[in-house]
Formats: sequence, C-alpha cells, structure tokens
Amino acid sequence: MVETLSSSLQHLAPVKEELLENDEIILLVDDYPDIVVLLQEFLQSNDLATKTVGSADGMYEVLDSSNVALILLDIGLPDADGITLLPSITEKYPDTAIIMLTAVIDLDVAMDCIRRGADDYLTKPVQFTDVFNRIRKILEKRRLMINNRRYQRQIEQARFRIQLLHELSIKMNSAYLGMVELDEILQAILVGITAEEGLQFNRAFLALFDETGEYLQGKIAIGPSCREEAGRIWRQMREEKLRFHEILDNIKEKCFLGDTEVNLIIRSLQISAREAEHILIRAVRERKSINVVRGMCDGCVLLSELIELLGEDTFVVVPLYSPSRPLGVIIADHFITRKDIDDDLIGDLESFASQASLAIEHCHLYMGMENKIKQLEDVTHELEKNKDLLVEAERYSALGHMAAQLAHNIRNPITSIGGTARMLARRIKDPDLVKFLNMMTGEATKVEATLHDLFSFVATSTQKVREKASLTTLVHKALMLNYNVMKKQGIKSEVVVPEHDVVFYMDRRQIHQMIVHLIRNSIEAMHEGGTLYTTLSLKDGMVQLTFKDTGVGMDSINVNRAMEPFYTTKTQGTGMGLALVNRIVKDHDGMVNIKSMPGGGTEVMVSLPCLMSLD
Repeated sequence: MVETLSSSLQHLAPVKEELLENDEIILLVDDYPDIVVLLQEFLQSNDLATKTVGSADGMYEVLDSSNVALILLDIGLPDADGITLLPSITEKYPDTAIIMLTAVIDLDVAMDCIRRGADDYLTKPVQFTDVFNRIRKILEKRRLMINNRRYQRQIEQARFRIQLLHELSIKMNSAYLGMVELDEILQAILVGITAEEGLQFNRAFLALFDETGEYLQGKIAIGPSCREEAGRIWRQMREEKLRFHEILDNIKEKCFLGDTEVNLIIRSLQISAREAEHILIRAVRERKSINVVRGMCDGCVLLSELIELLGEDTFVVVPLYSPSRPLGVIIADHFITRKDIDDDLIGDLESFASQASLAIEHCHLYMGMENKIKQLEDVTHELEKNKDLLVEAERYSALGHMAAQLAHNIRNPITSIGGTARMLARRIKDPDLVKFLNMMTGEATKVEATLHDLFSFVATSTQKVREKASLTTLVHKALMLNYNVMKKQGIKSEVVVPEHDVVFYMDRRQIHQMIVHLIRNSIEAMHEGGTLYTTLSLKDGMVQLTFKDTGVGMDSINVNRAMEPFYTTKTQGTGMGLALVNRIVKDHDGMVNIKSMPGGGTEVMVSLPCLMSLD
C-alpha cells in the first residue's frame, strides 16, 4: 500500500486550486504513520494546509483550536470508533466536511457512514489522484453550500433593509409627522441599524440640533442593554408578519422606556454649533461620513472627550441634513464584537441616515405648517370677531356724516330764531309776550346744545391716531376677512406685494377700514365671479395700493361722482363708502384715483406718502 501511495505521489503534478480560504486546513485523523506522512506531503504540495493527529482526542483539540474545512477520518482509531464520532462532529461543526477512510470494503458500513453525516467514503489503499479529486469535489461542494448560505443571509438582510425603508417611507407619506411619530420612526431606524437582520452594529446613537440650531443635543440610543430585545422583535416580525405599527409599539414598550446606559451617555452630549472643528459638527457641516479607527481619522481634532464619553475609539459618524440646514448625526460602533467598519457598511448606514433625515425634515415642515395654520386661524378668528365692529364702524361713519350735514343745515335757522327771540324779549314790555319769547329762547338753546354735541361727535370720529404699522399685513388681513365671500362668489385673488414689508406711520384703524371698503366695492361689482388684483408698491417715496376688479365697471358720470357723500348707484347702501375712503386718504395727505377699465372693471389707486416718522 505504501508503494502504491509513493508511486501516485511521484507521477502526480501539483494542482493549484483555491479550495481553502483564509486559515482553513485539512485534518488527517489516522494512526498509520506511513499513510499520514505521504498524504500530508501530497496535500501540502498542492497548497492545501494540513494537520495530522492519530486519535479522537487529538482531533477534537484541533477542531476547537483551528478552522478545519475537511477531516479525513479513519474508522478504526485506537481510542474511538470513527463511525460513532460522526454525529457529534456534524452537530458541533456543521461546516466541516468528512471523508471516512477504512481498510475494509463493506457497502453496509459505507452507507452507515453516509447516513451519519459523512460526505464520502474511501477504501485503503487509495490512489492519490482519486483522493485529490474526491477532496476537491467535496471542498467545492462545501464552498458552494457555505456561499449559498452567505448569499441567502445577505438576501435576507437586504430584504429586511428594503422592507424597513419601505415601511418608513409609507409611514412618512401616509401621515403627518408630529414629534411622537418622529420618535417612533427614529427608534425604528436605530433598531434597524443594530438588529441582527439589519446592519449589526452593537450600538447606535442619535444627536439632533435644537430648534435654534445653536446646539447639537443627544436624543436616543440603542446598545447592549436592549440589543437582544431588538433582535427578538425583528425575528418576531419575520415569523409572525407583524405590521409596522405593532413593531413600533413593541419597540416603545420593550426598549426605550428606561434610562439604559447608552441613553444616559447620549443625553449627556451637548456641543455648540460654533465648535466647527469638533468631529460631529464637522461631519454635519461638510455633509460627509467620518470613520474613526482606534482614535484616528484624517484631520480630526477634539476627539478625546467624545472617545471618553463613548468608551470606544473606533466608530463612524454619519451626518443628517436637509437641503437647507444641518439636522444632526448618527454615531455607530462595534463596541462588543470589535469588528472593522468598512466602506460598504458605512454606505448602508448612510441609507438609514437618509431616511432619518427625511423623517426629521418632514416633521419640521409639518410643525412649521401647523404653526402657520395656527397663526392663520388666530388671524381669521380675530377678523371674524372684528367683522361686526367694522360694519358697525361703517354705519357710524355714515351716521356721523349725516349728522354733520343736518347740523349744518339746522344750526343757522335755530340760531336766527333764538337770536330774534332774545332781541324781542328785551324790547317788549308785555309780561305774557316776554314769557313766550323766553320759552322760545330756552328751546333754541337746547337745540343749539344738541347741535354742538353732534359737531363734537363728528370731530372725535375723525381724530388721527398715528403709529408705525405694516400696510402689507393690513392688506392680507382685509383679504382674509373677505375670503369666504370671495370663495362663495367664485372670485379669485391675485396679490403682488414687495419682498420687504411696507411699514410707515398711519392711523391703523382708518387705513384698515379704507382697504376693507375698497375690497368690498370690488366684490360687489363681481356678482358672477371674476378676479381681484391687489398690488402694493413703492415709487418715488409714495406707497401705491391698487385694487382692480373684472366687474361691471362704471360710466364716466358715476366715476366723477363716486366719492360724493350719499351718492350711490346701488339699490342698497348709504353711498358713504368711497366718501369715507376719500376722507381717510386725505387725512393721510394722499389721493384716490378711480378709473373704469376698457372692456369692464374698475381700478382704484390709493397713493400715500411713505412717512417713516411723525416729524
């Protein structure tokens, strides 16, 4: 048999094949030295690393200390039966292939070996060519099986990540993100980063900028204290096909309610945005990931405090940002396993970071929208509350003008009657006539007092109260006040205002009243819908406010008389609207220009001096 082996060894040229990877070896377990030495020499000549032992105990020692890819196992060992060893080997070392060697040709024994887990069966003496071909086929088969499991695992991980990112996208697109929903999504992302089915980081930390953007503040983290629970959640998700909201509920209940060690670490982190050289601020500002390996990275400074806080000198920092602003960072490490963090893993982490960035920005936009809606609701409520007061003010204004007209027309006759009565009372001696004349004088005095009160009322209603105010805001408020009416009548509104706010000294109440009157006149002229064009501009030190409608328009006669008190072409109304507008504009040293547009419609332009002080 030795001669046969030696002859095969002499005539077989070495074959170079990559059958073993890294530190894998082939283990020869046989107590016959001549065969072991020759076979080991042959395998090593073909670049197959080999170890030899002569007993079962020696075999287990090598299996525990080395990465054994294949065992050539003799059935008859001095301290054990090779067949009885098969179940324990295949159970404890499932990735190790086994070829049984025996000097006895027995089909039943061969089938028993195969049933117990052996990959092949060879009878001594053996040809080296046959041994090598069998080893090559079995190692190729083993490598295919290992790679298949590896690829299957990678597919499962990729499917998990895609499913998680898909669920997160659905969550963000199907609901408005308040702070509660944002916390749930960020928690799910951190679990995906640390879960066995995910990126398999040991720890993940999240820090976000505060509302002012002045400080980077630690928020939440996942680490060893709840990693097992996180893995259980995702296994449960896979096995029971849990819905996303159920997963989030499990996360909230099991992992994030307590102050775990990693949460205490991240919550103690606070960095000023002004510390531009700090690694976390630098990562966000430059919008690129930074990999720290054993406390070193290109161009990084101020690392010692962060390393001391984390208790780890190897980690990766991935930035979170939107197109307009920095949002925060994710820090991840292999605190327990100490594995290297390669570029592929960083790329996968950046995918999760992009989802976190989208969720945070979505939440900010939603919260901003809610604030704007709240402001609009407050303005609408204020306008609705003051709507009746504005109508009443318009009526009082008309009443004041009417009172002024009546007072003017009545005062002169009453003054004449009273004066004549007083003169006659002084000249007539008849007591009875003097009595009646004195009565006339007293009643005339009462009427004069009433007229005086009327004059006082009119004068008070036109007093000026100047203060610095925004004309842009008053225009928007007046349009909002009439929003429902415009919508009901099918009237569109187009507004053009300067980029900067138009602010100057004015009587805020009167100017607002003027704008409301002009808008209502335009609305009343468009019974069947149309468009109201509102333009606010600054020109040559003057503020020009223009309202142009697409209504029925006015003829030249009506245009000329439009601002006369009590003049109106409507079946209802006092005719005091444009007269009041004209008075308010004149009180502000401005002017009003009304013109009828070709093809219908009316344009009213108000020009006011842009006074920035009361002097």
